[in-house]
Amino acid sequence: MIYNQQRARQQYQNKVNNAQGHFFEEYIKAACALYAERERADVDKTPEPFRVLEKSRDGIFKGRFTARAQPDFQGTLDGGRSIVFEAKYTTTDKMKRNVLTDKQQDALERHARRGAVAAVCAGINDKFFFVPWAVWRDMKRHFGRLYVTAADLEQWRIRFNGSVLFLDYVHERSGSNEQAETENAETDSPGHTANGV
Repeated sequence: MIYNQQRARQQYQNKVNNAQGHFFEEYIKAACALYAERERADVDKTPEPFRVLEKSRDGIFKGRFTARAQPDFQGTLDGGRSIVFEAKYTTTDKMKRNVLTDKQQDALERHARRGAVAAVCAGINDKFFFVPWAVWRDMKRHFGRLYVTAADLEQWRIRFNGSVLFLDYVHERSGSNEQAETENAETDSPGHTANGV
């Protein structure tokens, strides 16, 4: 067997990205717990539907995904509005629009049409963003290309304090209810309150 250095590099990068993606989801789950504790939202990671095909005595099993995937996170904001979003992370300097599958895009579109807050929670290296679905969907129109960088998404950057605070933008958002949100805002350091969605 011939050693393929490029393939080995790609396999290594895929493993790094996969591990980072799991950490990213855990940081989002931590924010979900914080928001629930503070009664700002009840949002949960959506379990993947699967069927067990074979069990072994040592507790290991083979399984198969059985239904179309739902958005990564779903829940309800204080006040009753639904929220759904996909979580995507990359260790590179840009994220392509097509990191979302057609099914994931369709799900976000359906929820957005019914009035939910639909978005993509994106991590690009050490920065995190909560991008409205309409912006992500129309990326070509907004940015002139089908990928984004952290600089492109700066206005949607969210706070990180060990949790990916998807309801708390770093920059003021026009149309946000600043006064009400400031009371419940999270902080990333002393004196830095965040505006919510």
